[in-house]
Amino acid sequence: MKAVVQRVKKTTLSVNGKLISEIPFGLVAFLGVKVGDKESSAEYLMKKIANLRIFEDENGKMNLSVKDVGGEVLLVSQFTLYGDASHGNRPSFTLAERPERANELYEYAVKALQSHGVAVKCGVFGGDMKIEQFNDGPVTILLEG
Repeated sequence: MKAVVQRVKKTTLSVNGKLISEIPFGLVAFLGVKVGDKESSAEYLMKKIANLRIFEDENGKMNLSVKDVGGEVLLVSQFTLYGDASHGNRPSFTLAERPERANELYEYAVKALQSHGVAVKCGVFGGDMKIEQFNDGPVTILLEG
């Protein structure tokens, strides 16, 4: 399982022109599920995301988590994180978990993140999502578990 975590200001997610989710500030976490991933991977990554200290304290040091600053997390399923373009220019997605199982783990991850006291907004699994995000920093962290 992989996550790309970005610190953001106002971020919106729409599908077919309809606003689905919006956060005023916090994190956008793009989550990729690999064939064979287990719930333990989701638990590890969601605990890491909830406690990742990438917000600045009063001294300008990245020392605070999304929980500490009262931010929210927009959690977006993204199978393309397991795209392999090492052979040619068209990515292969054979490492990405099949949709049914990936969705189960995505939904599990949402609940796991909420269990760490984080306000979570969601994307639409398998949807053609349009995301407008205002990156803060920018700060981008790659996590794997």
